[in-house]
Amino acid sequence: MHHVKNVLFRVSGILILLSAVLYLFIPAVAPWIMAFAVGVFSVITFTHPYPGKSIRGKRLFNFQLFSCILMIVATYLMFRGRTEWVLAMMAGAIFLLYAAVVIPRELEKEKNRS
Repeated sequence: MHHVKNVLFRVSGILILLSAVLYLFIPAVAPWIMAFAVGVFSVITFTHPYPGKSIRGKRLFNFQLFSCILMIVATYLMFRGRTEWVLAMMAGAIFLLYAAVVIPRELEKEKNRS
């Protein structure tokens, strides 16, 4: 099951990027792909909380949750035809990238402390 979750997580991330690019060429289809991908990505993120105990790790997980909310907002704006979706998506991507880089380091620190 863990392997399936990882595959779905990665595929949904790729679909999010693909739909952002696809919006330039096929703006009628891209929001639907984005909605599906963001939905899968967000469900996986919300249902698999930070496994460690550190406060910093939990804060970083909250960054991931905030990133998912920003991507949901970006999807809504994309459906409405508003160009601000790009700003919401970029902000979400920055939070997600930061958390994705730092969470494994924090987990490793917790593991070494034990």
